[in-house]
Amino acid sequence: MTPRVDGRLLLTGRVGDDVDVLRARDAAAVAVGNALAAARSLVAVGERLRCAELIVYVACTADFTELSTVADGASDVIAAEFGSDELPARSAVGVHALPGGSPVEVSLSAEVVAAPGERDGESAAVAVRP
Repeated sequence: MTPRVDGRLLLTGRVGDDVDVLRARDAAAVAVGNALAAARSLVAVGERLRCAELIVYVACTADFTELSTVADGASDVIAAEFGSDELPARSAVGVHALPGGSPVEVSLSAEVVAAPGERDGESAAVAVRP
């Protein structure tokens, strides 16, 4: 998922070149918000999401090393919604380019689980991929 609002990329470019770390961090937050919205559309009454894995791809210069700072923008959104003890496994990966010139893209794997007190033990995997 890329950082889009109303179908348009918020910004384009490479981090460490024409996109600074804070703007990239904000873009990661928007992108994971979009991924969570897509995943939430699959959740029924009596169920909830559990985020299992988050991969944040950062289009950046060869010498850019603050990948985890950018990825923190996405993690902060998940922590705000689910709590810091529900953070998924996370990877931040630097790449040369992303679709449409986006500076970030997230891949979120989550599962739909029974809400506490509901049908304990049932779950279904959901992957929200770019």
